[in-house]
Parts: sequence; C-alpha cells; structure tokens
Amino acid sequence: MFSKEIFSKRLFDLRKQHNLSQFQLGEIVGLTQMAISRVEKAERAVSIEVLYALADYFNVSIDYLIGRSDTP
Repeated sequence: MFSKEIFSKRLFDLRKQHNLSQFQLGEIVGLTQMAISRVEKAERAVSIEVLYALADYFNVSIDYLIGRSDTP
C-alpha cells in the first residue's frame, strides 16, 4: 500500500543527502518549489511521470520511494 508519509520522508531525506534545495529539485523534475514543499509535507501527491523522474534522479526504485521496499 502507498504511504504518502513514507514517500514524503524519503523524498526529504534524499533531497537533503544530495544537498538540493526544494527549488533545485523542482527544476530537475518539473515542479515548483511550493509543489516540492507540499509533497514533503504529505499534502500533495505526484504524477507517475514525476515519480519516475525522482527515482531515476536519485537512483532508487519506485518501490523504495513509496515504501514498498526498504532497499533503495
């Protein structure tokens, strides 16, 4: 089952590990800084295209991002 809270936490952690601002990550995946902020607060979901872009950029699986796996 998809957990917005796990996804939000993992996205936040990955962004911080890569020393990216919300603005920079938004530029990479085609979202605004505000959209990234709302995703990290579990207030907004992302499209499948953005999910793929995030997984590709951070070199992790989609299953890891959404909490179906604990292995990046």
